[in-house]
Amino acid sequence: MPVYSINDIEKLCGIKAHTIRIWEKRYNIITPRRTETNIRYYQDKDLQKILNISLLNRNNYKISKIAKMSDGEMKRLVSELSEVSIKTEDYLDSLMFAMLELDEYKFNKIIEHNISSKGFEVTMNDVVYPLMEKLSMMWIAGSIKSVHENFVANIIRRKTIVAIDNKTRENHPEAKRYLIYLPEGESHELSLLFLHFLLKDLGHNVINLGSEIPLIDVLEGQKIFKADYVFSLFNDSFSQSPLQPYINELSRHLPNCKVLISGYQTAIQNLELPENVSSLRSISDVKTFAKNASYKVLAK
Repeated sequence: MPVYSINDIEKLCGIKAHTIRIWEKRYNIITPRRTETNIRYYQDKDLQKILNISLLNRNNYKISKIAKMSDGEMKRLVSELSEVSIKTEDYLDSLMFAMLELDEYKFNKIIEHNISSKGFEVTMNDVVYPLMEKLSMMWIAGSIKSVHENFVANIIRRKTIVAIDNKTRENHPEAKRYLIYLPEGESHELSLLFLHFLLKDLGHNVINLGSEIPLIDVLEGQKIFKADYVFSLFNDSFSQSPLQPYINELSRHLPNCKVLISGYQTAIQNLELPENVSSLRSISDVKTFAKNASYKVLAK
């Protein structure tokens, strides 16, 4: 059964460990279990309850009042607040709760509200990415189930594909041509899809080959598409082997094309980049590069 330390709870819920201890002692609002060495630990139902308490408290419900609520009343109020609240922290808590319950209707509704009010890119930066960071903490704690990860990933994947399709327009003759892909052993499809969206949003012509693409297919794709840029991400791939030989091969076979690379492995490995290869370390770097490469007609 998944368990959380009080530090895990602090990171996931945004409530200081000191505050949680006060709530426990003064209001008996939650009762953690303890190990044989008297160390607190919490289970899934405790996490869900603290997420609810956190959301209610941020929306002006006093802890003394929350402590007197039944679980049913607390859940009902949280559901109502999730419908109307506009605070980013509240959205994150509500999305996590919807994820834990596999409540697709609520999860979809919160994401769609953000997209309609803020736009897709801002929603990804302000809501989806912080949510994924919290999920990564849960992985580290050994507390998230693969069904939860798949639930979130598939919904965000669908939303991203719709956002990409909505950017479809007639190709401009001056548009830059990007071929993007994930190499064999790479599984971060959501990052690739978001990259696809960002490039399309700036008016570029993009071909997305997808994931698990062998090098020979990349070279053949570039030959047919005549891409100005070939862009790939390296996070999981090449974690057990050096990335340098692969980058050298890309560079050698694509002498008249600019190769762009990004991802965790490009940051931690000491790479010597050939002249036609550039490393972009963050989403901001990607956006800045793509904007500078945009043609004036569609970049406005």
